[in-house]
Parts: sequence; C-alpha cells; structure tokens
Amino acid sequence: MTKPSQTVHVFDAEDIWVTSGANQGDGLGPAETCEPGDIYQLDRQAMPRKLILAQSGAQAEVVEGSEFGAQGDPLILVARHLMMTPDGDTVDVLLIRHDPQGRHFALPLSPIAPRLDYTLLEASDDPGEVQLVDLVCVAFTTGTMITLAGGAQMPIEQLKAGDRVLTRDNGPQPVQLVAKATMRALGSFAPVVISAGVLGNEGDLVVSPHHRVFLYRRGKQKLADTSEILVQAKHLVDDENVWRREGGFVDYYALVFERHEIIYAEGIPVESLMVSEATLSLLPEELGTEISARLPDLAHRPHFGTEATRELLDRIGREQIFRKRKP
Repeated sequence: MTKPSQTVHVFDAEDIWVTSGANQGDGLGPAETCEPGDIYQLDRQAMPRKLILAQSGAQAEVVEGSEFGAQGDPLILVARHLMMTPDGDTVDVLLIRHDPQGRHFALPLSPIAPRLDYTLLEASDDPGEVQLVDLVCVAFTTGTMITLAGGAQMPIEQLKAGDRVLTRDNGPQPVQLVAKATMRALGSFAPVVISAGVLGNEGDLVVSPHHRVFLYRRGKQKLADTSEILVQAKHLVDDENVWRREGGFVDYYALVFERHEIIYAEGIPVESLMVSEATLSLLPEELGTEISARLPDLAHRPHFGTEATRELLDRIGREQIFRKRKP
C-alpha cells in the first residue's frame, strides 16, 4: 500500500537566525543549543524549498519530486520551537534533519515573514507525535452543531458527503467532503473558544485560530467600509469572552462545498473551507486528489467581505462586537 504523501515548504535552518540574544548570528538549531528569549528573523533572501514527504507513524521519508534529497531518504524530526510575534501570535517551527546530508531544515506550521521578530518561548527535543501529512486547513472541533437544510442541527463529526447544509447565500448545499485531522492543541494549533452568546452563538463555538467568523453590521453599527466583515477567531481573543484552549489533542473537521460558503455553526455564520492551490497543497494526497476530481477548477472565489485585522478590532473595541455572555 502506498503511503500518503504531503507537500510542504521548508527553509534552510540557517535562514531563521538570531538577530538579538545570547546566540546572536546563529541559525535555528537543536533544542539544547537554543536560548529562550532570543529573537529570530527569517532572512530576507530566504527561499522556501518544496519537500514532498511520506509518513508512517513516527517515520518520514523523502518522496520523488522534492527539491532536495532522493526517494526514500529518511527525515528525522529533531525539535519543536514555539515562538511569539510582537502582536502575541504564536508560531510552531519544526526542525527536521535530512539524514543523508546531515542538513537541518525548518518547517513553520504557520506562515512566517521576513523583517518580523519572533521571540523564542520554548524549544523541545520531544516534539510529540506530529503528523506532518495532516497539516490541513481545518476549522471546527468535535461537537460543533452545524445547521442543516431543514433547520435541524447535527454535530459535525456525524456529517458525511451528500448531507445538505444551509448556506447564507446559496440555500441548501450538499457537502462534498468532510476532512478530519488530529493535532496537538499547542501554539498555532490550540483552538479558540468563543463563549456561548458572545456573538449570538447558541453554544461555545470552538474553532481553529485562523478560521473566520462572518459579521454583518450596517448603519451606525457598521464596523468598516463594508457591512460584511470576516474576522479570524484568534483576533477576537480577549481572555475573558474568547480564549485559547491549550493542552492535549484536538480533532479538527473541515467542510468542503462546491463553492466557498458561509454556513451556520452553533447558529452563527462562519466560513467553510476555501479550496485553492495553497490549501490543496496542505492536504494529504488522497484528499487532494478527491477534491481535484470533484472541483476541477481547484480554486474557490472567496466570499466577499472586508478582512478585519487585529488593529481594526483594537481600534473599535471588541465590546462593539460582543454580546452579553449566556450564564
């Protein structure tokens, strides 16, 4: 049986280097060589390298088509680094050793950018059971209630392809695919909890940090230039009404439709998975192949709406968005 393969993009470990701190000038290295508090940056000239890998249990290997290595070369997960940006977001960076060459590569589990400071919070030589082939754009957690075509609600883990879900713009639409991934609930993978009632949601809405909630405000209540805005869950965090839930493992589920849709979770509008070349490259091969066959254009048009930044929410105040929590 062929192992599922996964395409990711990695950097030379030396391209993420200490600009200020005890190890100034050094590139990202094993946990024992790193010093919490050091500030790292991604080199401006850094170029990502395509790595196609297959993983079975804790073992990973290079697959033909990668920009380095040869088919079957072993890959060793050496360390996991937890870093924080100036605005408080956290990023996990995995350190991978390509055994035949003895070279180290850095795999960020969230996007990173040059000219931005990343402060090292923790470096661990026990990264845990990271399933690299499950780096998939996912959204909801187990138990999230999704509104069906007839108005009834169903836990997301019970949904299957063909079930008809109510969408805001296109009425009832059949689910094309339900994708699932189990992740460690740490750093950028720790889910965000939106307490019941805060946005009008009937129960706690627990989603991945980058998942976007749809808000509609008009007239004097309008929050931006348009009446419709999309807000990433992580930008809503105030540690009272909305917070990160870290620790253990979390099952994430994504719903794929023929279009990028606004659906209803816990009674409020949120986005479905937007399929594009970028998201397809993060899916295990079998899922990517299935989506490509069902959605041959490979690209959804994103739902129209202004993307609300953390700065916008800081300026207008989250209290302008939040409602009174349910007791």
